[in-house]
Amino acid sequence: MKDLRLRVGKRAEEIAVELGVAVSTVRNWDQLKTVPRMTPSGLQKLMKVYQCTFDELVQAEQESENASL
Repeated sequence: MKDLRLRVGKRAEEIAVELGVAVSTVRNWDQLKTVPRMTPSGLQKLMKVYQCTFDELVQAEQESENASL
């Protein structure tokens, strides 16, 4: 997730405000501690903020799961 955030040139604080989540939530995504759990409309907003496709989000989640093994 951090790679996606850096690709759009935004700080964790900016992402948090745009998505209406805590900064710690975005940081946990960045550090691969957790993955976004959202409704379909929330996922659409996430893809818009990160300017990515659904497949890129899935890949980021898979990387998070692999890092926790």
